[in-house]
Amino acid sequence: MEQTSDVLGVMLVHGLWHGGWVWDAVRRDLDRAGVVSQVVELPMNDLASDIMVTRRALDEFDRPVVLVGHSYGGAVITGAGTHPHVAHLLYLAAYQLAEGESVGRTLPDLGVPPTRLADALRFSDDGKVVTLDPGLAAELLFGDAPEQIVAAAVGRLRPVGRAVFSGVPEQIGWRHRPSTYVVCTDDLMVHPDLERAMAARATTRQEWPGGHSPMMARPGAVADLITSLATR
Repeated sequence: MEQTSDVLGVMLVHGLWHGGWVWDAVRRDLDRAGVVSQVVELPMNDLASDIMVTRRALDEFDRPVVLVGHSYGGAVITGAGTHPHVAHLLYLAAYQLAEGESVGRTLPDLGVPPTRLADALRFSDDGKVVTLDPGLAAELLFGDAPEQIVAAAVGRLRPVGRAVFSGVPEQIGWRHRPSTYVVCTDDLMVHPDLERAMAARATTRQEWPGGHSPMMARPGAVADLITSLATR
């Protein structure tokens, strides 16, 4: 099906350690719905570079879009969301940051209990590169995803620069664009209470059962939500 003129495009931004492949199943469903989508491959060295890469992709896409961010991708779309092609921001268990916040320091006075993310982090000898323990990554990232795809997904995870955790967006896109937030109520990576606090910043919000990676565990639901935003 060809995209009609009143349907927005979609740009998909992955989280830390991932790549554009994480959206493959969602994109198949979007394609069937006639919604044109594109993924952004983040270098994941620092937030400013990831925002720049996303804004450049928006330049090249050259159409109004729903800009979707998963997890750390929320910090990226927050910084890129003032781009003139952005019509709506969608946060999936994502960091909807405010001024002065970073992924490593979001709503620090909220008192949310820590998740097991710290247990999963593995640092290079110089401390500049961060990977995840494979066993904990499978549990924390993909605990409710089909077993047959988890091992392959864990095998594709990439190292990230430690600087990504301290990057602060210079612009706050959701203050200028409508936004939707999906809280994942069984998330083991980002505490659901932290997600709820960030979701209070969004124009609209939803709560879904399940873990941190709905695009892997329930891609049809993610595609349906994106399609509803793209075709309003």
